[in-house]
Amino acid sequence: MLYERTVRPLLFSLGGGDAEVAHARTVAGLARLSRRPALLHAISQACGPRTPRTVFGVRFPGVLGLAAGADKDGSALPAWTALGFGFVEVGTVTALPQPGNPRPRLFRLPESEAVINRMGFNNRGAAALAARLRQLGPLGAPLGVSLGKSKATPVEDALEDYRRSLRLLAPFADYVAINVSSPNTPGLRGLQDRAALDELVGGLREEAVALAGDASPVPLLVKIAPDLDDAAIHELLEVCDAHAVAGLIATNTTIGRAGLAGADAPLAGEAGGLSGRPLRERAREVVARVVAETGGRLPVIGVGGIGSPDDALRMLDAGASLLQLYTAMVYRGPGLVRRIDRAVARAGR
Repeated sequence: MLYERTVRPLLFSLGGGDAEVAHARTVAGLARLSRRPALLHAISQACGPRTPRTVFGVRFPGVLGLAAGADKDGSALPAWTALGFGFVEVGTVTALPQPGNPRPRLFRLPESEAVINRMGFNNRGAAALAARLRQLGPLGAPLGVSLGKSKATPVEDALEDYRRSLRLLAPFADYVAINVSSPNTPGLRGLQDRAALDELVGGLREEAVALAGDASPVPLLVKIAPDLDDAAIHELLEVCDAHAVAGLIATNTTIGRAGLAGADAPLAGEAGGLSGRPLRERAREVVARVVAETGGRLPVIGVGGIGSPDDALRMLDAGASLLQLYTAMVYRGPGLVRRIDRAVARAGR
C-alpha cells in the first residue's frame, strides 16, 4: 500500500527517527488541513459507507472513533472527521497545563506494530482546550473529552482537580471519559480502587447533574486498564452501576510486555504503557467480560490492538458498541479507517 511503502518510511525518518517529532508534525499538518474546508470536503467524499448508531443517548454517524492521545489539545478536529472517523476523543486533558514527562517518551516497536509511551498527560490544560472548542464551534460528529489528574495535584485532591476540568469542558462534550488508568501519572491507577473510584465517580456525576440544570447531564464513561483482574473489574462495575455511569472504555495501555516480537525486545524495558497489536487479545477479553457481567446494559467502547477490519469485527462480536483506534494509524495509515468502515457496513454491524 502507498502509505506503508512511501509515507511511513518518511514519517519514521523525521527528527532522526524520533517518534514524537513525527507525531507532532503529523498533527500540525492535519491542523493546517483543518483550515481548508474545500479540501476537507473532497477528502470526506472518499470515505466509505458508515454504520450509524445511537449509544448512551448520542447519535454516532459511524462506529469507529479516534482514541484519546492522538490529538490531546484538539488541534486538528475537522481533519479527523474528514478522514472518516465517526467521533473523536480529545485529551487526556488536565486542569493544569503541564509539559509531561522528560523526553524521549514515545517509542515505536515496528515488528510488533506497537508503541510504548510515557508521555505523562502533556497538554495545554482544560481552559486552553475550552477556548479552542469555543472558537471551533460544532464539529459535525460527537466529541469525547478525556479527563485526567494533574500531576501536581495530590491524589487525595483528585476529585476537585477533575471537577475543575469538567466545569470547563462539559459544555462542549458529547461524552466525558474519566481516565483513571494511564500508567504514566504517579498514583493515578490507584483511583481504580473501589473506595477512591466511588468518591471520584460519585462526585463527578453530581457535578455533571448540577451543570446540566434541567437538561440531561453529559454522559460519563470510565476508561479502565487491561491489567485489572476479574475481581477488580467486578468492583469497578459495581461502582459504575451505583453512579449511573453511561459506559466504559476498554482498554487503556498495558504495563505488561507479553506478545512483543523478538526484534523489539531491546525496547521492552522502557517504562510506560504499551499499545498496539500485543494488546489485541486482552482488550477483547476485557470487553467480553464487561458485557457478560453487565448483561450488555453498560455500553463499551472497545479499544486496544485494532489494526485491521477483522480485528474491528471481532471486537464488535465481543460486545463493543463502538470502537476506537490510534496506534494502528501509525503503521497502517488513514486508509485503515475507510477499510474498517466498509467492512462494518458490509457485515451489517
